[in-house]
Amino acid sequence: MRISIEELAGMIDHTNVQRDATDEDIKVLCQEADDYNFSCVCVTPTQAALSRELLENSDTQVCVVIGFPFGVQTPQAKAFEAEEAVENGASELDMVMNIGALKSSHHSLVQADIAGVVGAAKGRVVKVILETALLTHDEKITACQLAREAGAHYVKTSTGFGVDGATVEDVRLMRDTVGLEMGVKAAGGIRNLETALAMIDAGASKIGTSTGVQIMEDLLDQGDSTE
Repeated sequence: MRISIEELAGMIDHTNVQRDATDEDIKVLCQEADDYNFSCVCVTPTQAALSRELLENSDTQVCVVIGFPFGVQTPQAKAFEAEEAVENGASELDMVMNIGALKSSHHSLVQADIAGVVGAAKGRVVKVILETALLTHDEKITACQLAREAGAHYVKTSTGFGVDGATVEDVRLMRDTVGLEMGVKAAGGIRNLETALAMIDAGASKIGTSTGVQIMEDLLDQGDSTE
């Protein structure tokens, strides 16, 4: 496939959601994101305000994870966390779906869980992390449908914590399910240009990765675009 440097940079959520991330680590993350004009930095709630401050004069947005990494908080807790993240400068929210509720066929709870965050986001972009490695084929489809019905803007493959990450097959299934009305974010294990391009070719509209700089350098080494 063919993609320009600007197009790829605009699809990358440059990520550090490690539990031991320091302020200095976040400063480096934000500087790199600004240097490469990445779409977002993706950080934990406690790093939202710092990230917004560091990116005050940048086009790069702040994305904050909600209910991370397991998604087991109550809908009320997730909604509060989302509201607080917005107050601290988040432009986008990546929330973890209640996976156990989905697998128990508590679909109304899953949908309400997502809708609560969408409401608290007040129009800001909400991405729903499905943790696809834990789901069956049919559960992935159902999760995408519930996210769409709840008003989310994206479905996302993985947290990147503890289980397998994104696969081309899952990205393609998610894109087929949501069509063109929602975004698909591939995240988890995307560490090089080849993998990122494979995800985009399968239908991903965003890439979540902690190695955004290396991916961009790989593309720059190939010239202005690749195919």
